[in-house]
Amino acid sequence: MQTNPDRPEPEVEEAFDRLVSEGNERLERPISALLSTGLLGGVDVGFGVLAYLIVKENTGDTVLAGMAFSIGFVALLLARSELFTENFMVPVVAVVARKGTIVQLGRLWGVTFVTNILGGALIMWIVVTALPDLDSTVIEVGTHFAELGVNGRSFALAVLAGAVITLMTRMQHSTENLGVQLVPALLFGSLLAGGELFHCVLDALFMMGALFAGAELSIASIAGAVGWSMLGNLVGGVGLVTGLRLLRVPERVEEARDDA
Repeated sequence: MQTNPDRPEPEVEEAFDRLVSEGNERLERPISALLSTGLLGGVDVGFGVLAYLIVKENTGDTVLAGMAFSIGFVALLLARSELFTENFMVPVVAVVARKGTIVQLGRLWGVTFVTNILGGALIMWIVVTALPDLDSTVIEVGTHFAELGVNGRSFALAVLAGAVITLMTRMQHSTENLGVQLVPALLFGSLLAGGELFHCVLDALFMMGALFAGAELSIASIAGAVGWSMLGNLVGGVGLVTGLRLLRVPERVEEARDDA
């Protein structure tokens, strides 16, 4: 039997099919499931932030603190909770394959983002209340991100953050082995936090923690920073990683659309 030399490797097509299947499942989740997984996602990331702050306070080393933060991504994976930027590839691929709609994608993104922030804010309030010795570190880290500003550098940091998370998602969906899936969670969680990339959910928690700890930040300044970082995250995750990955499977995308 002749094979088409233009088609990608079978493993790539199988990974695409898994993305479409899971993306369709995410898009069709009832609102109650979206609320619970989103809140838990914020809580999981909040515990990663706690680990980051403890290590940063005791060592002063951002790289070590970033490695500690990766516990939050491990929790996300094992608990099957949801992080806003993890939805830049899986459901987008399903929508491109016509196994979901833009409206469903907007609902998934909106509910997940808001609940991530609410769940994470709760954890940050508890952390600041329970561990006042961390206040100086919380304020230092949160103020750093609040002061990045709206400029080319901060946007580039946000693009990198979106690309890093989406690449992590792609690697995890290339296998069904949970042990192997843990490796990208550890590596890319460390890269995201240790590299001080500009991530809309993670850094919103840092900034809200600083606000709770008494930093002179306003809700408006935090919202502006989060909005700017979200835009860069979308460009990096959807445009840079997801879009280029879809170019590897054009025939499979057309076949999936024909089957819709």
